[in-house]
Amino acid sequence: MVDEVLAHLEPERAGWYLDGTVGGGGHAAAILERGASAAIVGLDRDPEALDAARRRLAGYGGRVRLSEADFRDAPAILAALGIDELAGALLDLGVSSHQLDTTARGFSFRPGTPLLMRMGGTTGGRRPAADFLNTAPIEELGRVFREYGEERRWRALAREVGRRRAGKPFESSDDLTAAIRAVLGPTVGPADKARLFQAVRIEVNRELEALTEALPRIRDLLAERGRLVVIAYHSLEDRIVKTAFRDWSRSCVCPPGLPVCHCRGESLGRTLTRRPVSPSQEELRRNQRARSAKLRAWERGEKLPTMSGS
Repeated sequence: MVDEVLAHLEPERAGWYLDGTVGGGGHAAAILERGASAAIVGLDRDPEALDAARRRLAGYGGRVRLSEADFRDAPAILAALGIDELAGALLDLGVSSHQLDTTARGFSFRPGTPLLMRMGGTTGGRRPAADFLNTAPIEELGRVFREYGEERRWRALAREVGRRRAGKPFESSDDLTAAIRAVLGPTVGPADKARLFQAVRIEVNRELEALTEALPRIRDLLAERGRLVVIAYHSLEDRIVKTAFRDWSRSCVCPPGLPVCHCRGESLGRTLTRRPVSPSQEELRRNQRARSAKLRAWERGEKLPTMSGS
């Protein structure tokens, strides 16, 4: 969704732009090409992605700063670089095609894929997915399949994982796929497998927690009229972004029925996308993996005192 990102981010304005999920550097390169006075701070937890971004963005010299970091750490990274504020920020959530297509990374449900799913690389970051599946209480497994996988038969699937791991620990995608088939049926399709593998990945990397923490931190780094663009691929991610943008755009966020306003009393900015922007049909023909993408954008208003928790 490069065109849609550029339309909402407006990198023609001079200043620093944060790409909090820089990946291979595709969006960052487009921002630098569109904005002659734009510069990029690119963050990613994946060292392989950063190596690819360094190669792709090498020709832009001092207009690029890259760091191996979680986007939650953006305030500390920018402070260390001496950057006071951002003209804009982009978060392209989820996993990259490179991560999905590299068997060793363990994100795919292709046969024989190791159950890793760590955003920080094959050895870094949190515990691998196999550890979660082999050690989490049945109730915790059920919660993940229900909340993140939106699975109606979450209880049965959690019990099936527990039954199977008691005989043989989960090691590869084949083990989880077999448990899914035992509950959902032998003809279960790729969409269901993708949904449930994604649920495990979200839990392993604490992705929803990271997003919830990062959004207000990045908001507070924006200059007046600075814009935040987020592309989400999961309904719960999109809901977090939608709720945050809605609340920041309201003048009062006090609980209903409170006789006197005790909150900030002014909106922090305005939502630019009344509805999420979806990929064009042309893009979907090129890349079916973009089918679930939803883009939302928000613009910072006049700066008020920092309220990172609001």
